Amino acid sequence: MNSPTIILYNGRIHTMDRLRPYASALAVVGDRIAAVGDDSLRSLASPTTQLIDLGGRTVTPGFIDAHLHFLAYGLSLREIDLMNVPSIEAALERIAERAQSTPAGQWLTGRGWDQVLWPEAVFPTATQLDAVTPNHPAFLRRKCGHAGWANSLALKLAGITRDTPDPDGGAIERDPVTGEPTGILLERAMDLIFRLQAIPSDAEAVEAVRVAMRRVHSLGITGIHNMEAAPALRAFQELRRRGEWKLRVLQQIPEVDMDAAIELGIQSGYGDEWIRFGAVKIFADGSLGARSALMIEPYEGEPHNRGIAVSTAQHLKEQVMKAAQAGLAVHIHAIGDQANRNVLDAIEATRRAGVGAHLRHRIEHAQVLHPADLPRFAALQVIPSMQPIHCTQDIMLADRHWGARSRLAYAWSSLLSSGAVLAFGSDAPVETPDVLQGVYAAVTRRRADGFPGAEGWWPEECVSVEEAAYAYTVGAAYAGGEEAIKGSLTPGKLADLTVLDRDIFTIAAEELLQTRVMATMVGGEFVYGA
Repeated sequence: MNSPTIILYNGRIHTMDRLRPYASALAVVGDRIAAVGDDSLRSLASPTTQLIDLGGRTVTPGFIDAHLHFLAYGLSLREIDLMNVPSIEAALERIAERAQSTPAGQWLTGRGWDQVLWPEAVFPTATQLDAVTPNHPAFLRRKCGHAGWANSLALKLAGITRDTPDPDGGAIERDPVTGEPTGILLERAMDLIFRLQAIPSDAEAVEAVRVAMRRVHSLGITGIHNMEAAPALRAFQELRRRGEWKLRVLQQIPEVDMDAAIELGIQSGYGDEWIRFGAVKIFADGSLGARSALMIEPYEGEPHNRGIAVSTAQHLKEQVMKAAQAGLAVHIHAIGDQANRNVLDAIEATRRAGVGAHLRHRIEHAQVLHPADLPRFAALQVIPSMQPIHCTQDIMLADRHWGARSRLAYAWSSLLSSGAVLAFGSDAPVETPDVLQGVYAAVTRRRADGFPGAEGWWPEECVSVEEAAYAYTVGAAYAGGEEAIKGSLTPGKLADLTVLDRDIFTIAAEELLQTRVMATMVGGEFVYGA
């Protein structure tokens, strides 16, 4: 072994390697872990080795966010932030402030509003938005990203009237009396607005991604699974050319680009340790918050609403087969129990046909399952890629709209017990990419304020800190087909790690929210702290 470049010692190292789960010291040579053991590793040091006394701090493998929208997250940091606003009045006040500093005629954009948090838990309207945006087109996405709130000027520019038909896979909310659009657009109806808005320039995308990278480094994140298209990929590559890129990316391929990827010959796993192609991203349905998640039975109190099939069951079968035959895995967004069933059926068809047996297919979110479908994840080797913080933010919505079906909503423990491999992420900018908040949500199924009570919501589905951390490290690496090079602190793997100020595996759950990331290392280089 070459002389170590860095030796960390006097620490509480949780390797996530089940052959050697604990250590106090770790040696790095270049960008790789060279040795893991006790403090006697200091004897390997040469005059050029950097010795770092951890002072009893905790080290874990670098966190991997298995589902986010990285460019959108970077851009969201400069948009109108409506996360957790407690009322529509508070939302309008924040929008009005931005309108006052924005030249007339320019678009006002933002995201994060959640009508469930408001005293009257109903969708907002264009008329309400018009009052504070008389000189700007405005469009603000709900926190889930599956519903948008437009003002009258935006609707006019998009040509949306009472006579505009609902697009396939989308819906225009209408006043039940007049038939006029209310200002709420669901799913693919939002495309009528998106096509009017400027796509960020390459320079803007690079800057947004750079800012986002710095932010996630401060959260201990060393890798991401990105659910976006070409603008983000170009930005990653540009920063890498400049020598600035210090984050590992599993890049997905939007369904609309699948044929081009197949024609070019791209397959899952193509790339290197920094940027690698993962799978084709497909949408099966909408979201719980927009009541467009596709359900087997109607929503509670809405006998005619079973949600929206963004993709039909037949379309899913055709697309999954096409992807698998070309060597591409699929990562399919599915929230409702019918959508999850449709995706499992589509993947099962390829498994039975013996097509792409090696591919790591995933269901993104898998938020509510029918009992008959839960064991199919392990049986079909489908990875549930889930976001714990969605659970705690959606408790009231799930109870209201799904009722008793919520027993198998966010069913982490049941899926683990069935033999499935969990991968955890954030869905940022829908939720915060703060991994420790995600771990807290997974362990307690409570919000930071203690809601809904000491036991948590459906506590049978809580997982341990070890299980949650595994899903953010080894599980996420496995979900990307990269467990041989990352996910655990094992000799020969990449030197990606996170240093925490306390041992999250021994503290009370409430302390998880006070835990701080002290340093983040990517490829043997400290990119934050130290």
